[in-house]
Amino acid sequence: MDTRNDSAPADDSRPAQWEEQDAAASAATRDIADVPAVEVITTTAVHLMSAAAVKVGLADDPGSQLDLDEARKLINALAGLITAGAPEISDMHARSLRDGLRSLQLAFREASVIPDPIGKGPGEKYTGPVT
Repeated sequence: MDTRNDSAPADDSRPAQWEEQDAAASAATRDIADVPAVEVITTTAVHLMSAAAVKVGLADDPGSQLDLDEARKLINALAGLITAGAPEISDMHARSLRDGLRSLQLAFREASVIPDPIGKGPGEKYTGPVT
């Protein structure tokens, strides 16, 4: 059965519109080659930190967003990134990221029904014990 509607006009402007949208998107985005490494590292750390904060229950709806298994993974990844990237991004940037990481580690411990032993919490193999 042919379901085409032959009475509808053909939309020949669609490819031109797609080209315009593609050009606008290309103009709005930066080429990754133009982004300094410090910015890539810090932006990635902030994304991990934000995601971990939501999963550890620090967002607007902790009842439905709390997921400590996911938070542990994110905090471990964040700790590894900050530890490895700190020498590359300067102390000024690393200090604030370390503070945020420590806050997440403490929030994780507080949200846990059975807290990990000191030194065994998420990210602590990279940062050392957090108390």
